[in-house]
Amino acid sequence: MRTAARLTFACALLVGGMRVASTAATEDARKSLLAQKERAGVVLERGRQAHYTTKFDLSGLPHYEPGPQLTGWIRLHGSNYLADGALGEYWQQAFAKYQPGIRISYYLPTAAIAFPALYYGQADLVMGHRPGFYDLLAYQRVMNCDPVEFTVVTGSYDVAGWENSTVILVNQDSPLKGITMKQLDGIFGAARDGGWAGTNFRPDWARGPEHNLRTWGQLGLKGEWADKRIGVYGFNLRYNTATDFADKVLGASDKWNEEIHAYAHIVQPDGRRYIQADQITDALAKDRYGIAYNRYRGERPGVRRLPVAAKEGGPFVEHTLENVQNRTYPLYAEAYFYTNVKSGEQMNPLVREFIRFVLSQEGQAEVMRDGKYLPLTAEVVREQLRKLP
Repeated sequence: MRTAARLTFACALLVGGMRVASTAATEDARKSLLAQKERAGVVLERGRQAHYTTKFDLSGLPHYEPGPQLTGWIRLHGSNYLADGALGEYWQQAFAKYQPGIRISYYLPTAAIAFPALYYGQADLVMGHRPGFYDLLAYQRVMNCDPVEFTVVTGSYDVAGWENSTVILVNQDSPLKGITMKQLDGIFGAARDGGWAGTNFRPDWARGPEHNLRTWGQLGLKGEWADKRIGVYGFNLRYNTATDFADKVLGASDKWNEEIHAYAHIVQPDGRRYIQADQITDALAKDRYGIAYNRYRGERPGVRRLPVAAKEGGPFVEHTLENVQNRTYPLYAEAYFYTNVKSGEQMNPLVREFIRFVLSQEGQAEVMRDGKYLPLTAEVVREQLRKLP
């Protein structure tokens, strides 16, 4: 009887624990959905306005010269930001003046659906950021090739969501004047055995612990700063901002400074989202000896931006709208088109024609008109056009 009673009690505890876990999971899901709903409203409001009125010089870009008149549909899936602003509509209307027989069907809930849409044959073209490891692995295993990538816009300067540029922030008390990409690797990264080029691991991208920078004295600061530990802040490591930073700065490695404070969006007791970018800035403002990478969303009290040098010895480039657009500032962002072209096959001619338009002076003028993403430079356009068959 005692054994039966114990088993009954143990089962009751197990069931009770499962109920608690289930309740917690349900509450987490509820908060997540509420946060997504609030985010959607904020993004939609932000997308209704043109944030930049600067007229960039597009004269170096080629004009769009229509090819043969084509008919049919392009199914374009992916990034919601193409629809949350007006750019998708602007591109569609402007392209129709040259190719009225080509229709574009949009399905743009999120960039997260981009690659499955391609390898399941649901889309002809997708827009988003670079694929994560498993996005690309799945694509390669299904398609037996890589997707074809085209850079189609430069990310925004400070419009959150539209691939706003990454900045390096320090506490307002910091005497540091500028920083190099190599120093950023030393601060935010760790010793590594290699890095990732897509799904290919590169041992030749390894580096040792002697390149770690953990005190301000290692960056040349003296006096009271020399022996102070560097406080490090950034995004949660599952977010594409973190992987993008790692690809550019950490040799495409997942080995980060072991002391990094990494933040994620949370829902506060009052139901409002506390986004990671604001958490990073708020924490850095309280840490005199801190440094952070963050998506730029305007000036914040208690912190300041650092100029960044791509190479040792400089030049150190200020973070400005013009320097992000012309790409002299190293930590600009991009958004991409991806399409399928299997070995021995031709690119879908409708997709090819639309990409030619987007990469033209006329297509990039619509980017400028929308006022969130930034138009490409002539050099970048030439590089992308060389990818077309």
